[in-house]
Amino acid sequence: MVKVVRFHAFGGPEVLKVEDINLPEPKSNEVLIENKCIGLNYIDTYHRSGLYPLELPSLLGLEAAGVIEKIGNDVKEFKPGDRVVHTSAPVGSYSEKQIYPADKLVKIPDYISDEVAACIMLKGNTAEYLLHRTYPVKKGEKVLYHAAAGGLGQIFCQWANALGCEVIGTVGSKEKEEIAKQNGCHHVINYNENNFAEEIKKKFGENSIDVVYDGVGETTYEGSFEVLKVRGMMVSFGNASGPVKSIDVKKHIAGKGLFFTRPSVAHYTMKREELVDATNRVFAAIKDGKIKINISKKYKLDEAQKIHEELESRLLTGPAVIIP
Repeated sequence: MVKVVRFHAFGGPEVLKVEDINLPEPKSNEVLIENKCIGLNYIDTYHRSGLYPLELPSLLGLEAAGVIEKIGNDVKEFKPGDRVVHTSAPVGSYSEKQIYPADKLVKIPDYISDEVAACIMLKGNTAEYLLHRTYPVKKGEKVLYHAAAGGLGQIFCQWANALGCEVIGTVGSKEKEEIAKQNGCHHVINYNENNFAEEIKKKFGENSIDVVYDGVGETTYEGSFEVLKVRGMMVSFGNASGPVKSIDVKKHIAGKGLFFTRPSVAHYTMKREELVDATNRVFAAIKDGKIKINISKKYKLDEAQKIHEELESRLLTGPAVIIP
């Protein structure tokens, strides 16, 4: 029997239950992984709540690092004992062990720990596609990133700084102002104390931002459009405050000829070579010191409800993991 976190109905953290299940043998193109460390991501709360609905009953979790125990007959690239990391579907990483498609795995280099690997792949690959492919930033460009003190924000802002951008970050508390400054932000705005759009206009002038990366959504997108330069890029990639309900082309886009996109990491890692290249670029950025990972908190598997309460209350001050 394998201990997993599962839910049988959509709802709040209380729907999460720790259960014991039997796993099947891996199919020809699958492997059995013993999870050593499990990554936590805000999207996990969307799956649990039904915002991004899954078929019920459902397992939970998109990211983990572990060791391969068994391989299917057709698996050639991996062998038992290999350290691997994965992210994305199928869900199920909140577990002691799991079955996973071999073509969605990436080997972990020796210089990356299980804990770093478990919390870097989704966040790191997201930062990679945002900075290098959705809008390839250039040295000297002004970049606005919302929720700069979060797990993804810390990685993104360090990397953007290393690439030579002028990084403006928004946060929701005094404590998070310091975290954002320590992780690559040149300028930090507390959006609970100040109107971030007005503050940006005061400091940099009208229409001054080259690109906005907005993972917050409902409470930030109007101001984000407002501060962009002519032909600037609005990258809306998350819904932490609620989804963007509508885009008015005349109001939001046409006046400055803006570009708008709604990407996800899935769009940029659909091919195996994209997944491997992106992850290796993240690993290299860590090795080169462009990104430093500080684990903010470690949980046990049976703390799933507490984990989601703290994820949604924004109590976490950086990447967090589960040690099964």
